[in-house]
Amino acid sequence: MSAALSVNALEKRYGSTTALGGVDLEVNEGELVGLLGPNGAGKSTLVKIACGLVRPTRGRAEVCGARAGSLDARRQIGYLAELFRFPGWYSADELLALHQRLAGSGGGAAERGELLELVGLADARDRRIEAMSKGMQQRLGIAQALVGSPPLLLLDEPTSALDPVGRRTVRQLLEELQSRGTSVLLNSHLLSEVELVCDRVVILLRGEVVSEGSPAELSRARGIEIETDEGTQIHEGTREEVPRLVAELVAAGRRVYGVRVLTSTLEDTYLEAVGGETS
Repeated sequence: MSAALSVNALEKRYGSTTALGGVDLEVNEGELVGLLGPNGAGKSTLVKIACGLVRPTRGRAEVCGARAGSLDARRQIGYLAELFRFPGWYSADELLALHQRLAGSGGGAAERGELLELVGLADARDRRIEAMSKGMQQRLGIAQALVGSPPLLLLDEPTSALDPVGRRTVRQLLEELQSRGTSVLLNSHLLSEVELVCDRVVILLRGEVVSEGSPAELSRARGIEIETDEGTQIHEGTREEVPRLVAELVAAGRRVYGVRVLTSTLEDTYLEAVGGETS
């Protein structure tokens, strides 16, 4: 089975500026992949190529086996841009009806109702968009991206302008979509959000992948902190060495009061990968 999104040796140049310098990336079925990197790293360019809004200079991007930008590929994608704008005079239901026509979806009122229920806006079906909070508009944006049940969802900074409650709501929604088998590529600056919801993380810097793996894989061991009757000390080693270290301390007559395995966070790994680059 083809990956939901497959990117191979992807390059994009704007004159003398290289936005992408040979990127390889895959989003598998039902996988939630976080795309991280400072401003200018090439994240939005990659997403736009996947959508067919930008053509690559070299390399290939495919959506469910179809060339990115082709009609078959566009039919497989749901997209929410970072700076989206919806007509303020539309109601939530009218907006989804418009996008059903644009996407050629025959789901009708049943699909619109299901999507509004999914994003927690069932009670706001007839509310005008201009009367909605930013968080409600963000959730409505995700609902429109899901019209027609696309297998791949591309989200560009979907929580950047939300408060903690709004971010949690969107995070819970992403987890629900993943449980339904929807693949998601999440472009975000919020490392804590990515660490909580993503199966895999890809870090871009100056158009190249500089680090990739699951959040757990990118969190490196930093030693073992052990508190004894002689005080607290940090020992070199990983989680697997805890029993041996404790046994040696007890055998030496020490009383062990606490053990903590120290690991780096995704933020630590990100900062090491991008160096002094700023978002």
